Amino acid sequence: MSSPSLLGSNGHCSERTLRKLPGQPTAPIPQSQAKSTTSLIRRRVSLAGPTICDYFPVANLDISRVLNSDAKAADVLGKQNLANKSGNMSLNLKYISLGVLVFQTTSLVLTMRYSRTFKEEGPRYLASTAVVIAEMMKIAACLLLVYKDSNYSFKALNRVLKDEIINKPMDTLKLAIPSGIYTLQNNLLYVALSNLDAATYQVTYQLKVLTTAFFSVTMLGKNLGVYQWLSLLILMAGVALVQWPTDTMEEVKQELSAGSQFVGLIAVLSACLSSGFAGVYFEKILKGTKQSVWIRNIQLGLFGSIFGIMGVYVYDGQRVKEHGLFQGYNKFTWIVVTLQALGGLVIAAVIKYADNILKGFATSLSIILSTLISYFWLQDFVPTSVFFFGAILVIIATFLYGYEPKNISDPSKA
Repeated sequence: MSSPSLLGSNGHCSERTLRKLPGQPTAPIPQSQAKSTTSLIRRRVSLAGPTICDYFPVANLDISRVLNSDAKAADVLGKQNLANKSGNMSLNLKYISLGVLVFQTTSLVLTMRYSRTFKEEGPRYLASTAVVIAEMMKIAACLLLVYKDSNYSFKALNRVLKDEIINKPMDTLKLAIPSGIYTLQNNLLYVALSNLDAATYQVTYQLKVLTTAFFSVTMLGKNLGVYQWLSLLILMAGVALVQWPTDTMEEVKQELSAGSQFVGLIAVLSACLSSGFAGVYFEKILKGTKQSVWIRNIQLGLFGSIFGIMGVYVYDGQRVKEHGLFQGYNKFTWIVVTLQALGGLVIAAVIKYADNILKGFATSLSIILSTLISYFWLQDFVPTSVFFFGAILVIIATFLYGYEPKNISDPSKA
């Protein structure tokens, strides 16, 4: 037996379709007294029995139109709530990304500087061995991430590694070049921070923006806008002011020879050059393949470990034979190695939530924090007015390089 119709034959409730309710008068309700609001219907619709018209004293009211409008309103409201929740989550992720970027950038520089200048008994740890251990830790972390993506199946993990690395030797070999350059760069950072204070290093290292822009234009064919070219000029001026010698800086650096200052500057400039080339080369490779970032980092880590071990044997082989691979290691050394190994992976995981403005904020906060901590904690740096002016120019250049002007539509063309 079919259920009674909720509406009249024409989709409307009228006096003819109203039936007697228990305890209600049998006389039909006049049209003048049948002006019920839609709010009443929405409030009582859940109580409807065999027919809606049995329960609502409504005349000539299109119930279906009311119900359809309610459904549409609820759908719009649900989408708005979902969009608000998504927007709040995205905003929270941006702030988390900002914190992670600032923490990784600042903590790595400061702990590396402290570990290279901290005086204690016994030999100091070898930077070449720290680079190798960091690469091995990075491989282990990426293997765990690929294992997670493979639904925690060793069989699936083995298949992915075999298909993406072993069975594609040419694609794997392409990463030997950027891997070797990254290994060189990581060693240069230790040299630079052994001879330069953290604040000066942090500002000077922003020249990697210039080298990255240069290789992006020459290797990827990118076109730079007016703001970006202007930012590069401001960046060079700012770095030049930071490196400008003053009497105060000479007093602070009197323990360091002129040769070591020159070595530190050459090391950081070489690191900027290698960072720009390796980054653009790696970007070019990623655009031509569909492999995951974790697989690519495993490949980079494999070659990085090989090149790093070669560096240990060539430059520090005799020291390793005398005092061992882990000579001079302490808690600060392991913090540096961990930050260097996992820092890049953490940034790769959160960088999709960080736009250019956010990365500019992270760089600026990192420079400020490095300056303050170098002055108050490490006490190896005294800021000058020239340094502050140069640092401000570098911060402005960083924001300006990532600035993307909005396209203003012409009303006349609409």
